[in-house]
Amino acid sequence: MKVSVRNLENKVVREIELPESVFDYPFKEHLIHTAVEAYRAGIRRGTHKTKHRGEVAGSNKKPWRQKGTGRARAGEAGSPLWRSGGIVHGPRPRDYGKDLSVREKKNALKSVLAQKVRQDELVVVEDFRLDSHKTKNLVTRLQGLGVDGKALLVDQFGNDNLLLAARNHPNLKAVNARAVNVYDAVGRRLVLSAEALESLVEVLS
Repeated sequence: MKVSVRNLENKVVREIELPESVFDYPFKEHLIHTAVEAYRAGIRRGTHKTKHRGEVAGSNKKPWRQKGTGRARAGEAGSPLWRSGGIVHGPRPRDYGKDLSVREKKNALKSVLAQKVRQDELVVVEDFRLDSHKTKNLVTRLQGLGVDGKALLVDQFGNDNLLLAARNHPNLKAVNARAVNVYDAVGRRLVLSAEALESLVEVLS
């Protein structure tokens, strides 16, 4: 399986061979769904909290005697039955994280990458050397490559111009090759530098 490598002027420079172990992986929708769920669960803060009857403000003194008043029995002002009382079974701080094995994460990413190749949504460029950090210049380059809409730009560490140019655009996200995940890749065109592709394949093989 071969893919063309282009420069930022959209001219084909060469072709490289994609390893079948990564880019011919079968499409596993359930595994991708599980990986996306795990990612979204992991970024939840889980700091929501309500006060139970032992935490609300006020005295825990019995408001009136048990019998003889004609009123219902009451033990304390913090009862959940009373206004400003405690909350029963309310949310408590918790960790929403879900465990996925390394093998599951790799296979989910391989499934996404293989599907991108089948749908012609993977673009490989020789390098991402940009003359400036201007977002407009980056968008112009991407449009020349036929990339419109949402895109995930993958390169190696140290490309500050790419990071600065992409971070100000709502449809673009630039990441390091070792930080590519299923959640970011789903629903976006993938634009990788040749060096980043080699690093990504090294991790997934």
